[in-house]
Amino acid sequence: MLDIAGLSLTAEDKTLLQNPQVGGLILFSRNYRSPEQLASLVQEVRACAPRMLIAVDQEGGRVQRFREGFTRLPPMAVLGSLYRESRDNALAVATDIGWLMAAELIAYGVDISFAPVLDLDFGVSQVIGDRAFSAKPEEVAELAGAFIQGMREAGMASTGKHFPGHGWVVADSHLEIPVDERSLSEIEAQDLVPFIALMQQGLDAVMPAHVIYRQVDDRPAGFSPYWIGQRLRQEIGFDGVVFSDDLTMEGASVAGSFEARAAQALEAGCDMLLVCNNRPAALQVLRYLEATEHPGSARIQRMSATGCYHPDQIRSTERWQRASDSASQLINTQ
Repeated sequence: MLDIAGLSLTAEDKTLLQNPQVGGLILFSRNYRSPEQLASLVQEVRACAPRMLIAVDQEGGRVQRFREGFTRLPPMAVLGSLYRESRDNALAVATDIGWLMAAELIAYGVDISFAPVLDLDFGVSQVIGDRAFSAKPEEVAELAGAFIQGMREAGMASTGKHFPGHGWVVADSHLEIPVDERSLSEIEAQDLVPFIALMQQGLDAVMPAHVIYRQVDDRPAGFSPYWIGQRLRQEIGFDGVVFSDDLTMEGASVAGSFEARAAQALEAGCDMLLVCNNRPAALQVLRYLEATEHPGSARIQRMSATGCYHPDQIRSTERWQRASDSASQLINTQ
């Protein structure tokens, strides 16, 4: 999964998207100007690569790439606050907002948002912070489960991140190499709880953290045969998709060159490699995949959107009105 620089495809972009080793495109704020432009861009992508998985980070709060023309979504922490006031109401609202986020994206041809965040808010990680539903694993499991239900009703697959939990470390893995010094038993008792609960409910995909859990393995989770191969696949029995986090992040640098990062992520058990914001790095990874004739992963096909909406039609529904009202109210209470 790679990215593009602008609002439309260049000739090089089109050539890359047609490469059989490229299965996904992630969009960022720089790729968005308006709903009409997004629809045109997606149409361009589909014209040259019909089965391309198109993704975005549209979690809500400060991580919402498409804003103008889309409903502003609250950070998930406000759902945690609502849960402590009224559990039933919070779960209903979480379902509606999950549906709203997913339906609006699918209406413009986007398959997935990398959501929800299943990390716990321990009050120390600025990069996670209010992206987390709560500090309590059981609350995260319930609220994220409701949010996923809404996504599922809209026809969007879910991706839980950042396995097995990014909330304890202070360092931002985009810029540093975070190290979590806790024991495995502490991680199991806290961070892993929502992941396991939601995998049992049909979570479609996970994205591992570029965090080293030093008492468990000396490699970041996304490169760890223990975390992905043994724990996730064998012990938990998860058969969903594993997306690497962006291989250009500083937290991934411990694995070496971009080719080495790709090799280790695949060996650990990742199904799809994200290489973003660095076209030379993406080309290096692409050359490595071509040279090894990597067969790809059939699991990726499960992530394509199954819903079908027209933007004007969903905005005229009672559910959209209710969900957008809820989102606005939550933003105003922050």
